[in-house]
Amino acid sequence: MKFTELKNDVKEGARNIYLLEGDDAYFRINGEEIIKSAFLQMPELNFTAFDGEALKGAAVSDLVSALQSVPFMSERRIVKVTGFYPSESDYEKHLKKLFENFPDTSTLIIVNAESKKGVDLKRKQCVTFVDCNRADEDTVAKWAYLTFKRAGVHASVDSCTAIARYCLCNMSRVALEVEKLIDYKRGGELTREEVDGLVYKDTDYRIYEMTNAVSRRDFDTFVQIENELCRKEGDETSLLSGLFSYFKNLLTVLTSDESDAELSKLLKMKEYGVKKSREQARAIGEERLKKYVKITYSAISEIKGGLAIPKNALQTVNNSLFF
Repeated sequence: MKFTELKNDVKEGARNIYLLEGDDAYFRINGEEIIKSAFLQMPELNFTAFDGEALKGAAVSDLVSALQSVPFMSERRIVKVTGFYPSESDYEKHLKKLFENFPDTSTLIIVNAESKKGVDLKRKQCVTFVDCNRADEDTVAKWAYLTFKRAGVHASVDSCTAIARYCLCNMSRVALEVEKLIDYKRGGELTREEVDGLVYKDTDYRIYEMTNAVSRRDFDTFVQIENELCRKEGDETSLLSGLFSYFKNLLTVLTSDESDAELSKLLKMKEYGVKKSREQARAIGEERLKKYVKITYSAISEIKGGLAIPKNALQTVNNSLFF
């Protein structure tokens, strides 16, 4: 299930094993809290946490013992494991019997930031998988809209979508920005101008805006964003590296025969991001992208080789992109 479905799911009762897995820390943290708030009583006695890295081989028996322990003056005991990637042999030897005959008085919460080599817990029938990967733009915008509404702040769909984009749909950042805006407004209408002025735009989003400016041949906007990102000496190198990486990804998306799903894994992007990159890449064109990749790579190489200072190298790239 998606993280957004978890709150309603716990109303139907506790599951034996929850796997909260994905790259959004907000979803992982809040997913754990939703489960604990619904089923945990007297946490000082009925909650145990383990580091998954320490649970290998015979040490897995410590987890098994904790789950088989009877809760104290409560209906349920909750055990949490962070970063748990058991091998096939550890699962067969130590966990399979427990997982398939799970005690009714315990709940296991496995919290993983990513998938790793080992047994595929998501495919186990006894495991309830909660997708904690970064949500799409529409889902994040809807969450922001409803959160504002509950706080007595009216925000348009356009404003909420802008917040999602500026934060690259990172819910940890979105939640902080929404909380900041609620404290600022204390009710009433939130305008798009206030969102643009108060919400911090992620650096990757600003680079996205820069590449859009390149496709539109909008030099003024490009330089304005560039100046904002280069506030101190040496930032030029970081910006050039960001541009190089972005142009390279756009070229990969444009020229690859892989599906959006496969490219999202390869480039470590959401599928929505791949689709937006494909649109942007088509607007620029393959030949221009090849040129931009070569230009930015050469500039970075000259800086590293001591042949150019960062400021001059960036200026050379600017001239090559627009003139």
